[in-house]
Amino acid sequence: MSGDTPGLGDLLERLVVVSIPMRVRFRGVLRREVALVQGPRGWGEFAPFLEYGPAEAARWLAAALEAAWLGWPEPRRADVAVNATVPAVVPADVPAVLARFDGCTTAKVKVAEPGQSLAEDLDRVAAVRDVMGRAARIRVDANGGWDVAQAGDALGRLAAYDLEYAEQPCPSVEDLITLRKALSRNGIDVLIAADESIRKAEDPVRVAREGAADIAVVKVPPLGGVRRALEIVADAGLPAVVSSALDTSVGLAAGVALAAALPELPYACGLGTVGLLDGDTARPSVVPVDGTVRPGAVAPDPELVDRYAAPADRVRWWRDRVAAAHAELGR
Repeated sequence: MSGDTPGLGDLLERLVVVSIPMRVRFRGVLRREVALVQGPRGWGEFAPFLEYGPAEAARWLAAALEAAWLGWPEPRRADVAVNATVPAVVPADVPAVLARFDGCTTAKVKVAEPGQSLAEDLDRVAAVRDVMGRAARIRVDANGGWDVAQAGDALGRLAAYDLEYAEQPCPSVEDLITLRKALSRNGIDVLIAADESIRKAEDPVRVAREGAADIAVVKVPPLGGVRRALEIVADAGLPAVVSSALDTSVGLAAGVALAAALPELPYACGLGTVGLLDGDTARPSVVPVDGTVRPGAVAPDPELVDRYAAPADRVRWWRDRVAAAHAELGR
């Protein structure tokens, strides 16, 4: 490791682990576990989803170390517009979900949830449109849950709700290319945004180079930090949307830092997701006020860290995970 970042022993001495319940299931998660670490420039958050291996988790660790040991680039804007996030809930639950996102005029709606039908997706999006009105912007996120035929059918029907864009409707770059051609051929005017095809790819700029997407969705932790994400956006040359990875407020601050540092920011960002947690690491939380959040470092509140402290066996598990990810850094 360089002199700007810690060795493993120093890192583990500074590590704390919390476990926060979710308000609703999101990506199959009912409790969000995260590790927090303090460095000379502040706090970082390490929280790769549990199924990620050491090589992928190493990028999340690099992002946490950037926050704690290096800090972030200077912001270009004083506030960042954010979108509401609607999980795969029943229509009756939509008003309560949207009420947690003060002043937001854009909503991202989860679709293609395993075990749910397209009819349920349509009903959920219709409920969001009913609550938010015709002037609101609505985008959908399938997390790669459709094949090309399913995506073409679904987006053809969902287009009736005037979608801003569809995020990762199909899993592969090749499928996204085929889908965009099919949508154009069939007169379906829905923009395609790439998320997993950027953050989980060996070549994150491929989607832009091969014409697979209109918009790049970027997340700080899986891309290795704010500076690396800025490089990827510049190389891709696509309009960018910054989104969170179900972070607490400590981790969310990195996403806000990226959004605030981008040269252009034409879309609302998915940085209001603390509202999906039934707790947090910081007080006050990074939540939208009149539809925006403001950049700035966030430190955990000691009382909240104690309240949500993970049990000893989970702390050991996360320490082992940090060690495995740390070993991958620089390879």
